[in-house]
Amino acid sequence: MSDTIQALSRALNADIQGINAVSHNVANINTPGYQGVRAVADFSASAGLSRQVVLGDGPLRSTGRPLDLALRGEGFFVVDRGGQPLLTRVGSFVRDAGGYLATRGGDRVMTDAGALPLPDEGVRVDEQGVVWSGDQRLAQLTIVAVDPGRLQAVEGGYRHDGALATWSGRVQQGATEQSNVDAAAQTLQLIELTRHAESVQRVVSIYDRTLDVGINRIGDN
Repeated sequence: MSDTIQALSRALNADIQGINAVSHNVANINTPGYQGVRAVADFSASAGLSRQVVLGDGPLRSTGRPLDLALRGEGFFVVDRGGQPLLTRVGSFVRDAGGYLATRGGDRVMTDAGALPLPDEGVRVDEQGVVWSGDQRLAQLTIVAVDPGRLQAVEGGYRHDGALATWSGRVQQGATEQSNVDAAAQTLQLIELTRHAESVQRVVSIYDRTLDVGINRIGDN
């Protein structure tokens, strides 16, 4: 009996975690650079499930701003937060008070030359992520590929606890990336998960009534 109860409990928990992931995606459908998540099996977790980031390009919104950069391909910008690297897909950058390329939250964008001081105007970023001022090469943006299973969401980006890989996408200047969440697909998934959870709940109810009948019969004997 305990095996049956545990199996039903795991099935229901998986549905709940899946619904939570879908809800999180829908809540961030208008968040620039947001990468969707899904619930996956994780035997190291007490609940047996964890959220994994689903990498993929979101649609672009053209802005014309030279410091707005969008990534195409499964990569992340590297920024510095308090001396620690942070990964982000949100490339809506600014020139901070010190004159450096930075996120709107104040994290400085990393390049092969470290933090990058910008000229007052005339910045160009090519598809490989090289920053130019006229014909002068300033630096190469640090853009990396990752293992999505090792990403840990934090405020404004991600931490990554494994080795980083070489990125092979391209940069588009003058645009920002929108969320990669597909609203129609998430709606369909929510319907499927909800129906499955309701089915599991009905099985639990039937099983509970069966146990009650069995116990009552034992008591009659």
